[in-house]
Amino acid sequence: MVDAAKDTIYIDIDDEITSIIDKVDSAKHKIVALVLPKRATVLQSVVNMKLLKRTADEQTKKVVLITSEPSLLPLAGGVGLYVAKTLQSKPAIPSPPQETEAAEALIDDGTEPEPDLDKNAPVGELAGLPAEDRASKLAGAEETIDIDNLEDEASVKKAKKNRASKIKIPNFDKFRVRLFLIGGGLILLIIFWFLATHVWPKAKITIKTNSVALNSNISFTADTAAKSLDPTNNIVPATVKDVKENDSQKVSATGQKNIGNPATGTLSMTTTTDCASPVSPVPAGVTVSANNSSFTTSDIANFNPTGIQSGKCIWTSNSVGVTSQGGGAKYNLSAQDYAVSGYPGVTGQGSQMAGGTDNNVTVVSQSDIDSAKQKITDNNAKAKDALTQQFKGSNLFALVATILPGTQTVTTSAKAGDQASDVTVAVETDYTMLGVNRADLKKLVENDAKKHIDTTKQAITNDGLDTASFTLSSKKSANNQSLAVQTNVVAGAEINATNLKQQIAGKKKGDVILTVQQLPSVVSVNVNFSPFWVDKTPSNPKKVTIDVQKTQQVTQ
Repeated sequence: MVDAAKDTIYIDIDDEITSIIDKVDSAKHKIVALVLPKRATVLQSVVNMKLLKRTADEQTKKVVLITSEPSLLPLAGGVGLYVAKTLQSKPAIPSPPQETEAAEALIDDGTEPEPDLDKNAPVGELAGLPAEDRASKLAGAEETIDIDNLEDEASVKKAKKNRASKIKIPNFDKFRVRLFLIGGGLILLIIFWFLATHVWPKAKITIKTNSVALNSNISFTADTAAKSLDPTNNIVPATVKDVKENDSQKVSATGQKNIGNPATGTLSMTTTTDCASPVSPVPAGVTVSANNSSFTTSDIANFNPTGIQSGKCIWTSNSVGVTSQGGGAKYNLSAQDYAVSGYPGVTGQGSQMAGGTDNNVTVVSQSDIDSAKQKITDNNAKAKDALTQQFKGSNLFALVATILPGTQTVTTSAKAGDQASDVTVAVETDYTMLGVNRADLKKLVENDAKKHIDTTKQAITNDGLDTASFTLSSKKSANNQSLAVQTNVVAGAEINATNLKQQIAGKKKGDVILTVQQLPSVVSVNVNFSPFWVDKTPSNPKKVTIDVQKTQQVTQ
């Protein structure tokens, strides 16, 4: 076969003019057949046609447009490009459009016009092939523009097969839409499958059991010196914590004080002793009293012998002044004898006491101060809360009953005896409390409760410590106290929800019921799956709900 000395280039609908020009530049032969797709908009522009023609002229190549688009023929004719309907048709320059002089001037790019070519001449003659080559081609049939593919023989066969028909360009827009629809449908199907098998399936297992409430009463000792639990003697290792609390209490003053004028008078003192020894004087400031009234001496009493009686000397002092220790008319006493404080053998003979007047006022009594202090000590709720929180932070069980007040610092707004209508008492108190390990206390409670149940059929499900009642039996010290605890222990089916979910994962309804009914104290089992297509327990524990209901409680 004689080499046709041509290149056949297929143009894509998305190719730009620059891409087409590059392909023409890259062509190896003198004749370049450009097979255009339908609606090739890139060559609908006369400017692009002129650019293509100029490139062909600069490369001394002949460009033939293979197209049947009527709209392209006038444009190709206007710039002098050859057009053929098929690769087998002879090329020709179409008639140019009827243009005005202004339009012709616009199309004219200043290049020399191509010499008129014989419209009946074949493409080979236009390519400048020798006469003998043209004769060999004419010996067969009408000259055709063959598809030249030197790299792949299969391409040549494909081109020959398509010579009799137009080249059909696939519609990529429709293919792309179909591809998206199919892909989207597949994604939705996968999402639905995942939701239906992993997200939506749920199971609820309702278990009804019999339970027994037991009253447990035990005594134990919380001791900070103990190192480990002694279940035989019920000694539990304890920890002591302390807190300092400040509180104040205001109370009304209830004391009464007479601040009227005191009574005054005089008295002399007498005593009987052995005559051999003189009597020591009684200093001033000594208290003398009679009829529940006390007076204070203001002078020194010196004794002199004044007689002998029954072999003993009678000693009499000088007269000393006395003043009542309080104001009031009650100190106005008649002449009488007085007891001398600190001198049991001395008697005072007083004159009439006079001058006392009444003026009663309210004062702070010591009982008022003590009462306020006791109220603060009894109101230890803040200290209890603070200490309980300390034990919770240490993961210990607080024994609230063991709280004890320690050192107290008391300050008052008025002292006892001060005239005031009320008094404010502030107390800073150090409180202590004991705490134990809950597991140790739980073991003592469960040991007592197990004496009243069949441990092969029942287990302790609630130790009752959260609502237990603790009573302080004795307190040896802040570090060692004995207590009694009363709890309501619940015994019933011991169901570990986590383990049970693992046992029933993936099982059908009947198998789930059989598995649960084997647990102690189980009365009935109800299994519900959702949605309606689910027939097995989900393997994800979060999708399984276990509801244990106690149907009966009997106190023993």
